[in-house]
Amino acid sequence: MTSATGRLSPQQLCRAVRDDIIRRTLPPGQRLTEEALAERYGVSRVPVREALRTLEAEGFVWSRPYVGVFVAELTESEAADLLEIRALLEPLCARRAAERRTPEQVGRLKELVRLGLDALTDRRFAELARLNSRFHEVLAEASGSAVLLQQITQLSQKIAWVYAVELPRRGPDSWAEHEKICAAVEAGDPELAGRIVAEHISRAASAYRLRGAAES
Repeated sequence: MTSATGRLSPQQLCRAVRDDIIRRTLPPGQRLTEEALAERYGVSRVPVREALRTLEAEGFVWSRPYVGVFVAELTESEAADLLEIRALLEPLCARRAAERRTPEQVGRLKELVRLGLDALTDRRFAELARLNSRFHEVLAEASGSAVLLQQITQLSQKIAWVYAVELPRRGPDSWAEHEKICAAVEAGDPELAGRIVAEHISRAASAYRLRGAAES
């Protein structure tokens, strides 16, 4: 990925590096140097340094003095924790969203579903990861809780890392479930919305665990 020098803001650069880690374009264990990243993304070393500090705080990279900065590996225990936390928080978001959503937020959810189905048809899997995260973030926005939104936004970045390898396999089911979530939120049915989201997360977690079992 390249861009004209200075085109990416520090936030955009951080997102670009994070996305490449999630997609394993930058694989676990790879050493990241400021010089190489600055050349790769077409920026100076200053925003690269800032991005690496942010990504280390988020757990996407780790550093060792006099050795360097490296892409982190998501462990099975970390993945299990993320899945459990998600299963607790997101049904609550969905229930509140069904009660508090605005017409604009419903419209954004519908648009994200449409974009996700189009990307799935065209096999644009890298785009699907971003759209999936955004769908769940908008759902959290619709809950009307700033605390839930903050937690879900932070969680969605790591969840994308957990599920990145499942996109081709679970994509059709996942986006069909997103349609049902959207319909329940639009209908203003908190119990149905919470139940569908809980089932959605359970199926995604099961797919992840089955994938892990098949690889072990």
